[in-house]
Amino acid sequence: MFNKILIANRGEIAVRIIRACKEMGIKSVAVYSEADRYALHTRLADGAICIGPAKATESYLNISSLISAIEVIDAEAVHPGYGFLAESHAFAEVCEKCGIKFIGPTSEVMRLMGNKIQAKKEAEKVRIPVLPWSNRGLSDEKDAIEVSKKIGFPVLIKAASGGGGRGMKLVHTQASLANAFNMAKMESLSAFGDGEVFIERYCELPRHIEIQIVADEHGNVIHLGERECSIQRRHQKIIEESPSPVVDERLRDRMGEAAIKLAKAIGYTNVGTVEFLMDRERNFYFMEMNTRIQVEHPVTEMVTGIDLVKEQIRIATGERLNIRQKDVRFKGHCIECRVNAEDPKTFVPSPGRIKELCLPGGPGVRVDTAIYCNYTIPSYYDNLIAKVIVHADTRIDAIHRMIRALDEFHIEGVKTNIPLLVRILKDHDFIAGNIDIDFLSRFS
Repeated sequence: MFNKILIANRGEIAVRIIRACKEMGIKSVAVYSEADRYALHTRLADGAICIGPAKATESYLNISSLISAIEVIDAEAVHPGYGFLAESHAFAEVCEKCGIKFIGPTSEVMRLMGNKIQAKKEAEKVRIPVLPWSNRGLSDEKDAIEVSKKIGFPVLIKAASGGGGRGMKLVHTQASLANAFNMAKMESLSAFGDGEVFIERYCELPRHIEIQIVADEHGNVIHLGERECSIQRRHQKIIEESPSPVVDERLRDRMGEAAIKLAKAIGYTNVGTVEFLMDRERNFYFMEMNTRIQVEHPVTEMVTGIDLVKEQIRIATGERLNIRQKDVRFKGHCIECRVNAEDPKTFVPSPGRIKELCLPGGPGVRVDTAIYCNYTIPSYYDNLIAKVIVHADTRIDAIHRMIRALDEFHIEGVKTNIPLLVRILKDHDFIAGNIDIDFLSRFS
């Protein structure tokens, strides 16, 4: 087991990893930017080291600063969390060359799955369904038009790198394709430093369903069921749940087997998520793979009883999985709501000092957060300030419990999206499970 781990992240995920380390008897060292000098993760860790100014590019995204910090504190491993450098194959490769254990998959696998074009090709190799697509990156408008004619409109133009909806354009007609294609390329280049894009057939009103996999370094791979992630705003998830209202045991097995097949084919290790789109007939299509812990990992933890962060650390030390697929059991229903510091109507970020704070509690309620009373939310980073997670015997009980928990969540000094979350939870279509990734665009 490791003696000391550096946590290359901030906020609630850093706190989450610190807590896992403490329970495992591992020393943890936090990194922080000048804007995070008084952040909670710096207080909870066994040590903390400043890695640069407030700008993420000069601190949390600065590979040389992080490597220097690891060497100064003499850590054996680094946990990247999610976001920042969590899916940077360059960071993982530097760690490998420096003899530092990167708690995640190898840099080679990260490089492969970080490119959506290559990821789709790998899925096709093992006969996992994908939507009709260009089968390659596209170089110019003429190329894009010819491909779209063969696929059939409407089509989606997507960036080969990155995510979050950047570099993505929906095109309904040939007349609007050229402009959308050039805009997608420019957005992709600006956001990810890579202007490569591809085209796939548009799946109308799909669900976004992902499968959690866990893989050790000895070839053992299991899945831990699905998470329904269809409630999104601009391709950013805000509510996740497990199990999905439309996935039965047979479909879960099929999706899980597909995810395991892909993981084994590419030599994947540690935890990861295989993401699918599902159409109205419950056909599923591979979308991408996230090679890291997910924001919504607590949803899986609550229904399976398996601590995913501890599993990450154990796998990184070379341990074999101590659970087989047939031993995985799913209990009850879990929902997670992401609480963001933002105006619930305009979605404008709302950083600032928290003047009052009362977090929810009670049976079946978990809150993952790094905020506290009088803490000042900085304006430099993501505006996620808390995740409220509830577990109950049934989906309707979980919905009622979540509404109760959000009602208890009292915060003064900044605005949050809690009013919007409550409205969604009380919506008849949401309660009935009639949801898709465009749910919020129709929500009033």
